[in-house]
Amino acid sequence: MLLIFDCDGVLVDSELLACQIEAEFLSALGFSYTLEDILRNFVGRSMRDAMAQIERDHGRPLPPDFSARANRALFARFETDLHAIPDIRDAILSLPHPRCVASSSTPERIALSLRVTGLDDLFTDVFSAVEVERGKPAPDLFLHAASRMSAHPTECLVIEDSPAGVQAAIAAGMRVIGFTGGGHCGSGHADKLRGAGAPVILERMTDLPEMVRSIV
Repeated sequence: MLLIFDCDGVLVDSELLACQIEAEFLSALGFSYTLEDILRNFVGRSMRDAMAQIERDHGRPLPPDFSARANRALFARFETDLHAIPDIRDAILSLPHPRCVASSSTPERIALSLRVTGLDDLFTDVFSAVEVERGKPAPDLFLHAASRMSAHPTECLVIEDSPAGVQAAIAAGMRVIGFTGGGHCGSGHADKLRGAGAPVILERMTDLPEMVRSIV
């Protein structure tokens, strides 16, 4: 069984930081997005796809350097404020299965996230949405990760915190656990993950090993 971990909101508690930065930069450019708007519409999706939707919705382009400027600000915040999801390290180390990361973030952001939180030694194989044509909720990233790890989709279990990620895992023919322990997950987040198709919900990483054993 291959365990495929999303990064943001599953390994590291980054979504609130990222969404705050994006909302601030968009507002400064005259694009009317609140933190809640970003959380509702773009969590789990790649920056590339989010920017394309924003431009379609507003009928005008974002500055060519928007992504680079937002990332510089975000990476600086990560260096000082980013933390791992509680108990994730011990949970991962207690599981004997092969594992990898498959994230909508860029390779640079994933690498920084894992380094800052001290999780980089746990993952040799890391896959980013920049490596595939379509990001989540399309299945491309998870299918790419499975192929590179020589695993059939039915032999994969995805741990995801976003509806888009849950949809992507199901579309890939994989089993999925919905995780609600990130700082961005409100009281209705579990229902959103169930609505996206997650059959089981994980609230604390301390329960991950037992949940994985019950599934595999």
